[in-house]
Amino acid sequence: MSDMSFEQMLEESLKTIHNGEVVEGTVIDVKEDEIILNIGYKADGIITRSEYTNETNVDLRNLVQVNDKMEAKVLKVNDGDGQVQLTYKRLAAEKGNKRLEEAFNTQEVLKAPVVQVLSGGLSVVVDEARVFIPASLVSDTYEKNLEKYAGQEIEFVITEFNPRRRRIIGDRKQLLVARKAEMQKALFERIAVGDTVEGVVKNVTDFGAFIDLGGADGLLHISEMSWGHVENPKKVFKVGDKVTVLIKDINGDKIALSMKFEDQNPWLTASEKYAAGNVVEGKVARMTDFGAFVELEPGVDALLHVSQISHEHVDKPSDILSVGQIIQAKVVDFNGEDKKISLSMKALESAKPEAVEEETVYEDADAE
Repeated sequence: MSDMSFEQMLEESLKTIHNGEVVEGTVIDVKEDEIILNIGYKADGIITRSEYTNETNVDLRNLVQVNDKMEAKVLKVNDGDGQVQLTYKRLAAEKGNKRLEEAFNTQEVLKAPVVQVLSGGLSVVVDEARVFIPASLVSDTYEKNLEKYAGQEIEFVITEFNPRRRRIIGDRKQLLVARKAEMQKALFERIAVGDTVEGVVKNVTDFGAFIDLGGADGLLHISEMSWGHVENPKKVFKVGDKVTVLIKDINGDKIALSMKFEDQNPWLTASEKYAAGNVVEGKVARMTDFGAFVELEPGVDALLHVSQISHEHVDKPSDILSVGQIIQAKVVDFNGEDKKISLSMKALESAKPEAVEEETVYEDADAE
């Protein structure tokens, strides 16, 4: 019969463990800031909150349940209180590093949430292992504010793996560049000059707007925004607007766009509306010393020569007219081929002196 006590036999039946060893256990209790595991050893294992997660002030009772099975790594066989100090976080990070090393070797595309926005880039976590994505590798365009990526899941590849120096670098930019190249190739294969396509306004400048066509940007010059005159593109478009545009020209990787659709060309019906002899109404758009240009409708301007403003002598149009003024005039010449129309206000005044003279004679006759 054995001389060992029950306690001695129990202790003999229990396994021995060492620092650095990976053990598996069952959760027997969970507190707000620690997890207690039965690891088949004479003492229970303890995982503190800081050794379970990088998140602070998280309640572990919301993350782990009693009877859950867990793997952990032994930090200290005796933490001073007769318990085994364990780490879940570091074991997970080691596994994560192996995962990242494999991804680095195979150039696998990974997807992970952004857990921290830093001044120089983004920090993401893959299986508890951290990856740093420098600001210059976050996007293929300059990103002034990285805060918009907080909490987002993003894709990237590992371009540098050196866990000993804690240097694991991710690159999102090259994925965006590669995808854009594929989209650009597909776009140029399907579009041709004369096509009507949909796009989204990406940027607006004083000289035009850049339209994202889904693979490449096209330039919609200010002169092609309308059949009429556009003074400021920023008053017409804003970033994010959806537009329908015409492919005007393709030169290499440059695409020129237009919104001057031929079926909307106001000169198609101008010969009827503005035939010589017609009386028309228009708005003074701009003036020179020799005359005023009158907008009859968007895209159709006519010249009112200074000599045709009045029967009286006019030195310059601005003495009589102002920009934005609505006037009536008679069409004295229409040239559809050259898109030129000449107006006369004087022609409408020609009958007025005679009418006044007849009225005066009539009144004089009554007086006699």
